[in-house]
Amino acid sequence: MPNIKSAIKRVRRTEVAEERNISQKNNMRTAVKRAKSAIENNADNKAELVNVAIKKIDKAAQSNLIHSNKADRMKSKLMTAAK
Repeated sequence: MPNIKSAIKRVRRTEVAEERNISQKNNMRTAVKRAKSAIENNADNKAELVNVAIKKIDKAAQSNLIHSNKADRMKSKLMTAAK
């Protein structure tokens, strides 16, 4: 643990940001899994779940949690499977 006040604050802020990023990434993965399972089961709300997943993917890419090319790839796979 650092002794300098600003370094202590930086550690605390880093931990908070890390928790936020992990939570956002987990929410994105969960939304993608729900959309995929809805597509496989041909559920009635698959279009809605795909839209939610795409929104979460875009948000993760915007905050640099995943690369923009990966986000595009994931969205493309979801939309192709939904057709």
